[in-house]
Amino acid sequence: MTADSTPALVKQADADTDGPAPAGPTAARGPRAQNTKAYLRYVAAKIAGAVVSLFAVLVTSFFLFRLIPSDPVKQMTGGRRVSAEQLQSLRHQFGLDQPMWQQFTTYVGDALTGDFGTSFQFHAPVMDKIVEALPATLLLTGTAYVLYSALGIWLGTRTAWRNGSTSDRFNTALALTLYSVPSFWLGLLLIIVFSVGVGPIPGMFPTGGLESGNETGFAYVLDVAHHMVLPVITLVAVGYAQTLLVMRSSLLDEMGSDYLTTARAKGLRDDAVRRKHAVPNAMLPTFTLMFVNLGHVVAGQILVETVFSWPGLGGLFYQGLSVPDLPLVQGLFFVFATAVILANTLADLLYPLLDPRVGR
Repeated sequence: MTADSTPALVKQADADTDGPAPAGPTAARGPRAQNTKAYLRYVAAKIAGAVVSLFAVLVTSFFLFRLIPSDPVKQMTGGRRVSAEQLQSLRHQFGLDQPMWQQFTTYVGDALTGDFGTSFQFHAPVMDKIVEALPATLLLTGTAYVLYSALGIWLGTRTAWRNGSTSDRFNTALALTLYSVPSFWLGLLLIIVFSVGVGPIPGMFPTGGLESGNETGFAYVLDVAHHMVLPVITLVAVGYAQTLLVMRSSLLDEMGSDYLTTARAKGLRDDAVRRKHAVPNAMLPTFTLMFVNLGHVVAGQILVETVFSWPGLGGLFYQGLSVPDLPLVQGLFFVFATAVILANTLADLLYPLLDPRVGR
């Protein structure tokens, strides 16, 4: 009797403690359903935060550039003698004679529909100018992004796995140096050495621009690639250094983990331990950095594009600041910030899929 009654007592105790056990598919879906609800709450919070950030950017983009101590109307006249009536007419034409609150409400209402107004200096819709300059920026920064991400991850992995070696010390020192160098200064240095020429080094590359203007077909492709060499090298030098340092630091943190010791104890080769176990876990911080940099692909590199006279969004933003062309710089600032916010939000949404501990 005792042997038969013990299981019954255990079952009764479990039933009294835990209540009726769920039956059928509900029991199997319980934890998964809870995880799904937690993830959906996490997604909703991130999207709400992105919306709030976008509205804050919209407000900031309106007021920030109005702090510039310059009169856009007088800048547009180019220093020519203009009567007060003509200046007043220009201010009325561009809506600069309206109260600040009215200008703000008009700007927010139009911006929500994708209308950022008309550029003061180009006399064209701001969105048309952005769409016109966007391909050049994507070509330059997109090419650099792919190159420095791949190079930084590869070198960061090798240097961390050979921590303390001569190659590790050299690559780390070089990365720290390049990461601390201003990109515009590096670009100017490359122009002096490889465009103008120094000593025995002849000028081999154009000083700036996207094309020479007299090529067609495949020759045009080669001409554009020739113009891209120096600005791409400038962006890659700074970008790869940042990626390398983050990847190296992350992998060094993983190298002392117990799961790597267990993998080696199972007889896995050192290369397999690094490739299959250490690197995937160390990629998480680098993954976030890559998405942040992905936002900058659209935002462009204002200083680098300006130094190399690249006809992209960065160069367009610099031209707008020189007036100041308020509709143009407001629109570009909002586009830049939106690209970064969306990239960060996308990284936040994908991160829990790589690390289940996030968003639970």
